[in-house]
Amino acid sequence: MLQFFRNFFGSKIGIGVTLGFVALIAVAFAGGDVASNAGFGGVAGGDRVASVGNARIDTSDLDRAAANSVEQLRAENPKLTMKSFVAQGGLEQLLDNLIDMAAVRVFAERHGVHVGDRLIDSEIAKIPAAQGVDGKFSDAAYRAFLGQKRISDEQLRRQVTEAMMARQMLSSAEIGVTAPVESVRRYAGVLAERRVGAIALLPSTAFAPKAPPSEAELAAWYSAHRSDYVLPERRVVRYATFSDAVVKNVPAPTDAEIAARYEANKAQYAASESRKITQLVLPTDAAAKAVMAELTGGKTLEAVAAAKGLSAASLGSVTKQALSAQNSQAIADAAFAAAKGKLVGPLKAPLGWIILRIETIEGKAGRSLDQVRGELSQQIAVAKRRTALTDFSARIEDEFDNGAALSDVAKELGVTLSETPPLLADGSIFGAQGQKVPPQLEKVVSAAFAMEGEKQPQLAEVEAGKTFIIYDVGALAPAAAPPLAEIKQAVAIDVQLSKGALAAKAAAQKIENAARKGSDLGTALAGLGIALPPIQRIDMPRMQLQSMGQNVPMPLTVLFAMAKGTVKLVGAPRNRGWFVIQLKDAIPGQVAANDPQLGEFSKSIAQLQAAEYAEQLRAAMRAEVGVKRNETAIKAVRNQLQGTTGSGN
Repeated sequence: MLQFFRNFFGSKIGIGVTLGFVALIAVAFAGGDVASNAGFGGVAGGDRVASVGNARIDTSDLDRAAANSVEQLRAENPKLTMKSFVAQGGLEQLLDNLIDMAAVRVFAERHGVHVGDRLIDSEIAKIPAAQGVDGKFSDAAYRAFLGQKRISDEQLRRQVTEAMMARQMLSSAEIGVTAPVESVRRYAGVLAERRVGAIALLPSTAFAPKAPPSEAELAAWYSAHRSDYVLPERRVVRYATFSDAVVKNVPAPTDAEIAARYEANKAQYAASESRKITQLVLPTDAAAKAVMAELTGGKTLEAVAAAKGLSAASLGSVTKQALSAQNSQAIADAAFAAAKGKLVGPLKAPLGWIILRIETIEGKAGRSLDQVRGELSQQIAVAKRRTALTDFSARIEDEFDNGAALSDVAKELGVTLSETPPLLADGSIFGAQGQKVPPQLEKVVSAAFAMEGEKQPQLAEVEAGKTFIIYDVGALAPAAAPPLAEIKQAVAIDVQLSKGALAAKAAAQKIENAARKGSDLGTALAGLGIALPPIQRIDMPRMQLQSMGQNVPMPLTVLFAMAKGTVKLVGAPRNRGWFVIQLKDAIPGQVAANDPQLGEFSKSIAQLQAAEYAEQLRAAMRAEVGVKRNETAIKAVRNQLQGTTGSGN
């Protein structure tokens, strides 16, 4: 269930991914808190789970990080609950990463590395939830975001600092790492090996009893395996969209406003001149004069430059001001005083002596107020409408903040509310394979799943400045297992499969023992006298296995991890049966020293080495700053997140 979580954290804090995830956990994930853990100040063991040098990780920090982690991981596994997250080691991995983040920051500060406030401000300004309707940072939106995430400005700034510190301190461990050629060839040889073997499947259905399970068996199984039947959290979103047409009676631009805008941008409408210029820079005055003499004799600037191993450069179209900034005012004055096609120079430049050729002269006439009146009027009208929309949006948000219901605002706007079917956190419709929410809802689903409860209306933009949406959560069904009566048939199947799996395992053990004594897998299977799937004969190079990506069947993974001449017994997931896997031969691959694939493989090996170096660097930092874990407080947080008692029962 938590494979995605393990993969996410398995990069040994790979500088840009895991570090950013842990430190900016309250920033990057819009999902709200999953568990309503109102406070940990009074838990057993105190209010800190770890001390890292002179820093501390509070119980509230761990609680908040766990809640946001579960919310993010639900996008990959909608059935994930806080209880299963903790039970499968997620909390421990998360705490280890929080400790590492703090250790890197303390180590960096001890050695004079700091992150400035302005840099932190720029990172915070990038948080989508901290931006207003216009896409710019909004202090009001930022404060609301902090309140929703149950985090203070100081805590968020500390987390941003830790993420940036980690990127700065650990990135050096990954620079310039190379792998020895011989070790690369040996590893590449493993990829080129070939394996020969066989796989037998003994499905539980072939061994399951015919008689149905009793009511007592169903109840006992359901009670012991309730988590297997958990349905993901579902939410029904109520919504209505409306356009910018709701803003009416926007005042037309006045003559005074048009005149004021013209005056403020007068330079933009003044007459201007630009010139296309080619230039040649010479190191000395004498060299420049010699070139000028050749040009006077009829040679071209390009030909003379080429003969001296130089090249004439085109400056493109430049204004007098731009040319002055590039060279000097004197050069700009001379260039803009010359006629088209004329040569100018030699002139003293900042880096030698310069000769210019005027290619073209491009003039733009000035425009009077009357000439640009229509253009300015349109600009002012757009700005006024944008301001009116911003004010209108602020009024709607104020109404929501003051307790107005979604239906009330919809009636005021003259729009009809719609309601989605039950949705999952990724926007897909529960129970409808492949179906998702309408496009206009895609931007608000994550925010809807971040809400703490029902009937908390919000306003959002669908298309900037044009289309808007008001919405809330109409109904919320938390992740939970349905009553036994609703899934009785599925539970009965699982009970039968569990019984069949026991018999299948006993039969598989007989096949395993026969194969170890030299019997052919197919012959041993036929001796059971039961109709079973045929033996799968395997003759496959490892490269073919690698090409399957994430879709490698589990028995094949085991086959390519076994020693030559061995037999293994592996259970299929959810009591579906047993596999007997036999590896007859493992043929080593041969890789030539000039194999073109070695270069890419060398990079992969180097990346693994770099990750290990980063891990060792983090371990050294932890050792230097000192880390003390408060196991009593950690246990208390774990128990509260799982909903168990303080004793851990």
